[in-house]
Amino acid sequence: MKIVENTHNGIPVFALKGKIMDWDKGSLLRGKIVESLTAGNKRIVLDLSGIDWVNSVGLGLLVSIHSTVLKAGGSLALANIQNIEKILTITKLVTIFDVFDSLDEALATSG
Repeated sequence: MKIVENTHNGIPVFALKGKIMDWDKGSLLRGKIVESLTAGNKRIVLDLSGIDWVNSVGLGLLVSIHSTVLKAGGSLALANIQNIEKILTITKLVTIFDVFDSLDEALATSG
């Protein structure tokens, strides 16, 4: 998984590419998000348009990140989930995340 970090209108956006299935890369992402939260950012967006696969480790990572952000008093939005929407729906995880069809929608309504 490749992580590209950007900021849009002051909101940190982490664009992910590849597969979410490696706890080591996932820990790197989680660390970047914790740094962002520590810096005072409370709204975080994960852009999943570049993700083509997620396994159980990846799902666990997303849940862990969600929990971390909520405990810090923040909000997490998942944008562009189309490639993994089926697995999020089957596992019912789509009900715990704030999911959006586009990055623009996530940026406009996350928070």
